Amino acid sequence: MQSTNVEQKIEFDIFRKSVRQFLSKHAAPYFEQWEEDKQVPRDFWLEMGKQGFLCPWADEQYGGSGVDFNYSVIINEELSLIGAGIGGIGLHSDVVMPYIDEFGTPEQKQRWLPKAVSGEIISAIAMTEPGAGSDLAGIKTTAILDGDHYVVNGEKTFITNGYSADLVIVALITDPSAQPIHKGVSLLAIEAGTPGFTKGKKLKKIGQHANDTSELIFENARVPKENLIGHEGFGFYYMMQKLQQERLVLAIGAIAEAQRMVDITLDYVKQRTAFGRPIGKFQNTQFKIAEMATQVKIGDTFVKQLVQDHISGKDIVTEVSMAKWWITDMAQQVAIDCMQLHGGFGYMEEYEIARRYRDVAVGSIYAGTNEIMKQIIAKNLGL
Repeated sequence: MQSTNVEQKIEFDIFRKSVRQFLSKHAAPYFEQWEEDKQVPRDFWLEMGKQGFLCPWADEQYGGSGVDFNYSVIINEELSLIGAGIGGIGLHSDVVMPYIDEFGTPEQKQRWLPKAVSGEIISAIAMTEPGAGSDLAGIKTTAILDGDHYVVNGEKTFITNGYSADLVIVALITDPSAQPIHKGVSLLAIEAGTPGFTKGKKLKKIGQHANDTSELIFENARVPKENLIGHEGFGFYYMMQKLQQERLVLAIGAIAEAQRMVDITLDYVKQRTAFGRPIGKFQNTQFKIAEMATQVKIGDTFVKQLVQDHISGKDIVTEVSMAKWWITDMAQQVAIDCMQLHGGFGYMEEYEIARRYRDVAVGSIYAGTNEIMKQIIAKNLGL
């Protein structure tokens, strides 16, 4: 067992090194431009695919490597170290396409998985609507069966990868008379170019600018019934099942971002001088750095355990909800403290901490607000 663990660690270290080297060459030099363009270029997606860094869990028959979630963790961590603005790649690989892998038909898998692995298609998932965010049971978009097609009407918003997506998994109502209404929720895979399906302009956000985000509009869009994911009326249950991994992915990214902020701030306070000495020599600075480093270490230890529990197939919805809210809140506080330690320079865009400060703000909102996470925890504790 010990030998196996050592061998596995070596494999993980080699893989991490390859991902880091790839990103240092193909992402880091261009990331600021991607932020300005509000788009990660398609050629980068294709390069990720060539290296096997998209959907690495996919079966070899679809072009994947068939590896476990540990490899996705490494990729998401390394992407987060470059910038939260390329988080749409993790969404594609570890949030969207697993729906196809687990609930899709053999034909759907053969149709979409190979191109998702290669980077030829970019995917998104559309849950949120202008009037329904964390309350997924409140969605209004409908898909009414008409012969061999569903006729889809409605609007989705805040959709990551929405502008560039070739394939979108859309949560919608296929049975408006269902009681309760969440039993009428289904998932449809809708391809770009479908008549009646249009994309709004890229939304202007405070942070994560390279993550293209847009509205999606459906006006009598006709979608083949073969694009139904799983069974009618099971969409809400599918989403509840998959949100565990989505929220875990967010926690993984938030920890990496928090660690990056502590690291760059530690370097800064060693070099920046005030009153004749490095500001890292002042007790207040030392206490702040010590507090942040401790919080990040505690969060990282918790997440690493959750990753292994998740891989083992354990139901850790409560613990993942704890991790999602606590770590994203912690990352926001770390951003505030790190910016403060940078002083006026921290408010300047040429300093990385300014971007990190903006990027972490949304962590407490998406994939279910942190208030919803606390509700889940309380309910599962018997309250």
